[in-house]
Amino acid sequence: MISDKKLQRINELAKKAKEKGLTKKEKEEQQTLRQEYLAGFRKSFKKQIEHVTVLDPEGKDVTPEKVKKLRHKNKDDDSLLH
Repeated sequence: MISDKKLQRINELAKKAKEKGLTKKEKEEQQTLRQEYLAGFRKSFKKQIEHVTVLDPEGKDVTPEKVKKLRHKNKDDDSLLH
């Protein structure tokens, strides 16, 4: 995840953009920081989805196959690390 310092800088740049506008260099910095933030968010969200199990009203596992495959793939990747 992104550091608190970088998140604070994102907010500073957003505030400045609304109040005064940004220089070209600041716009580039803002874009870079936003991309880093979004990459971290996507990675975190993907990890959360991997651990979701969907059950129907009768308790049957109806987790989408795509999620099951992703979970299985990551188990295989983890086993290679040990």
